[in-house]
Amino acid sequence: MWLRIFAILFKEIKQLSRDRMTFGMIVMIPLVQLMLFGYAINTDVRHLPAGLVDLSNSSYSRALVQAVAASQVVDFTKHYASPHEAEAAITRGEVKAVLYLPADFSHRLVTHPDNSGRGQYFVQPVGQWLVDGSDTMVASAIKGLRRMPLDEVMGRSARQAMSNLEVVLYFNPEQRTVVNIVPGLLGVILTMTMVLFTSAAIVREREQGNMEFLITTPVRPLELMLGKIAPYILVGFIQVAIILGTGHWLFGVPVRGGLDSLALASLLFIFASLTLGLVISTIAKTQLQAMQMTVFILLPSILLSGFMFPYEAMPNAAQWIAEGLPATHYMRMVRAVVLRDAEVVQLRFDALWLIGFTCLGLLVATLKFRKRLD
Repeated sequence: MWLRIFAILFKEIKQLSRDRMTFGMIVMIPLVQLMLFGYAINTDVRHLPAGLVDLSNSSYSRALVQAVAASQVVDFTKHYASPHEAEAAITRGEVKAVLYLPADFSHRLVTHPDNSGRGQYFVQPVGQWLVDGSDTMVASAIKGLRRMPLDEVMGRSARQAMSNLEVVLYFNPEQRTVVNIVPGLLGVILTMTMVLFTSAAIVREREQGNMEFLITTPVRPLELMLGKIAPYILVGFIQVAIILGTGHWLFGVPVRGGLDSLALASLLFIFASLTLGLVISTIAKTQLQAMQMTVFILLPSILLSGFMFPYEAMPNAAQWIAEGLPATHYMRMVRAVVLRDAEVVQLRFDALWLIGFTCLGLLVATLKFRKRLD
């Protein structure tokens, strides 16, 4: 009995060693997860892109801005002339927060004794943080900056010169995590289903013996690719309706954006995900390999797209990888549309990227399929 078991064991190991794709996944999946969790994933929010509206333009305001920037929680990358411009930038996703310092900033730093006669001091709020509250981790990080000791700013003791910076949370004032999670689930679920459905499309035809039939038909490779992905577009929209409808009904997640912008953003992402699956299908030789490659794509799509962890907290190398994933661009778009009432024209960079990815993916899948026909 043991000899037979060892014979089967030897046969399985030898067969596994010949399957380069499976053997590669055995090694690569643990390495990828280790690199993602150990290097790329960082829950400490740092270097958030922030804007500044400094109507005071005084030495006090400049000192306060330097003190805030020294914390490394935010990087002041944009300057705006008015709070209205700042609010529009937050809606577009250009910045995560804006520090607003009014024209009378210097006067607000002056302390006044209260009417109780106890020698206490009342410090008027010197300004405001305008924050994209849809991401609760970002909002919590900014809230930690609202009380800044200004002894180095005013040259007085921190006890008497402690100033409050009011925090105004847009789009999610209650800081409910589900408000941020539900729109993000659209990117994760659509990536999982759309890529999985089409990644086995060409492989399945080959394994079922239909490839010879397709070769003899007048169907061109591009026509075949488009025909393969067309049915799943409706499936994708059904999933979008289920997720947003259930999220609104059960958890009270608002849908502030227009349905036309939401439909366009989702359509672009569905196309991109389906073409990614077609590329995988033309590379894989079996449905098992196609599923393994799908899992390999799904892991970074979940961890690097900003669904679970802030994109800005990741190192630059991880951000470059994330920029190559369709889920990252759709995550920005769907949250901007659903939560911040943004329009696709305001998110044209991500929209154009998804269009370019779809065109490139169709071209690669078509050429790979034609090469196999030869």
